[in-house]
Amino acid sequence: MSLLELREVTRTVIPPDQPALTILSGVDLTIDPRDHVSIVGRSGSGKSTLLNLLGLLDLPTSGEVTFDGEPVRRLSTARRDRLRGAAVGFVFQQFNLLQGRTALENVTMPLLYSSGRTFWRRTKVAAEMLDLVGLGHRLHSMPDRLSGGEQQRVAIARSLVRGPRLILADEPTGALDLDTGQSVMQLIDDVAESTGAAQVIITHDPMIARRARRHFRLDRGILTPVDDPAFEPRTRRDVREMAPTAPDADIEENP
Repeated sequence: MSLLELREVTRTVIPPDQPALTILSGVDLTIDPRDHVSIVGRSGSGKSTLLNLLGLLDLPTSGEVTFDGEPVRRLSTARRDRLRGAAVGFVFQQFNLLQGRTALENVTMPLLYSSGRTFWRRTKVAAEMLDLVGLGHRLHSMPDRLSGGEQQRVAIARSLVRGPRLILADEPTGALDLDTGQSVMQLIDDVAESTGAAQVIITHDPMIARRARRHFRLDRGILTPVDDPAFEPRTRRDVREMAPTAPDADIEENP
């Protein structure tokens, strides 16, 4: 059984004083356990909206999203929130760490919503996750005392500390230099491999996208499988906007 499936999914929004805007059109995508998928698209292509649907943050306008074979639309908001918290880990370009809290305290935060043995062992579990990402010696460091790569590692540890079955990474290396970005992606790959999680990487960077086993391109809301995420033809605007340093200024809904 697939982990997550989108069938003929569309997403339409109505901006104030403007006609309806269709952001996603007929998207079909199946994510299996241990899958590794990359999605490349320029700004405004619908990446953030697609991320919201994959992460169970939003519901489609039409079509169906299923998780473990169960239609997400049938879930109550509370149940969908619980499922997302337990099964989905988000890694963003911005680290979003809590200032004034140590690395250990940042990673412990998601475990405050756990129950039973995990809740009572939350500090130990968080410390073990930080050790897994190579920061066992920086448990008590504040974010402003960490490098960009170290802050991203703390953010990854926080995202994965609950053992999600699906990792959604949105431009995870956008704020990092090339070498640090590659090491961070290798870290995500290693953690996913050890935990059995599926990965979906959303990026401007074809070099990052090539690390995946399956590749897609999102263009004007249409998702298309490709052999090479850097496939031609591309306009000069595509090349410029898909460069690794380009900010993801999607005009659609943000997670």
